[in-house]
Amino acid sequence: MVDHAPSFQVIDAAMIPIGDDLLDRLLAEDSPFGDLTTAALGIGERPGRMSFEARVPMVVCGLEEAVRLIGRAGATATAHHRGGTAVAAGTRLLDAAGPAATLHRAWKVAQTLVEALSGIASDARAIVEAAHRGNPEARVACTRKSFPGTKALALLAIVAGGAVPHRLGLSETVLMFPEHRLFLPPDEPLAVTVARLRANCPERTLVAEATTIADALALARAGVTVVQLEKLAPAQVREVAAAVDDDRLPTVIAAAGGIGPNNAEAYAAAGARVLVTSRPYLASPRDVQVRFQAA
Repeated sequence: MVDHAPSFQVIDAAMIPIGDDLLDRLLAEDSPFGDLTTAALGIGERPGRMSFEARVPMVVCGLEEAVRLIGRAGATATAHHRGGTAVAAGTRLLDAAGPAATLHRAWKVAQTLVEALSGIASDARAIVEAAHRGNPEARVACTRKSFPGTKALALLAIVAGGAVPHRLGLSETVLMFPEHRLFLPPDEPLAVTVARLRANCPERTLVAEATTIADALALARAGVTVVQLEKLAPAQVREVAAAVDDDRLPTVIAAAGGIGPNNAEAYAAAGARVLVTSRPYLASPRDVQVRFQAA
């Protein structure tokens, strides 16, 4: 494997372990009772080779997991690039060798895994690069809205793209939405609510969502650490950031809602230190060419 550390990656992918049990489930889902075609042809023991090649430019992700998956199927494989590496079309990504039965068993599962994760990583990288053009210190944070059941793999891909997780789930973060505040006593001052949150979760960063400039400034002045602006335009983000600076508040401004490569630069330049997005999870897969040879 080429030892080339991705320059955009701010979180080590090793922090997001993909267990063998998940890889085994992927294999079992595709061939729960073996490969009927290969068995019927009687070619399962014939030795062969398989290679993966990028059809289009991409930020690769999932190669290390594909190598392990191919190994779980009974063949051997080597990846030529680390997750998070940007490669050109035509780049050789992976080589594998083994009996035909094992190569065919792993083929489509490994290919689909690399294609899907590379799509997410590539879209995340595009947003990160756009954000950095607006402010090199801006961070792109992806929400917990990945497709159900795919969280670990989705996190692996956004990290490869240079993004960070926004929230891993409800249990480890404090993010107060307007929908939470609906159930509070109507006469409770915002500063009291924030103080109560801080007292009950003293070790947590307090984040609150705002949908208007006035609400954002009220939350900042009440002591919220991060104000997340939902679907506010860049000009409105700039207005909030300027007011926070004028008041000398330590509040971090986050922007959420419709963030993508086309507007990330504008939001970062307007003063959003964090850009919150779910867009990479909906990325189109990046095509991988698979070639077989009989040994």
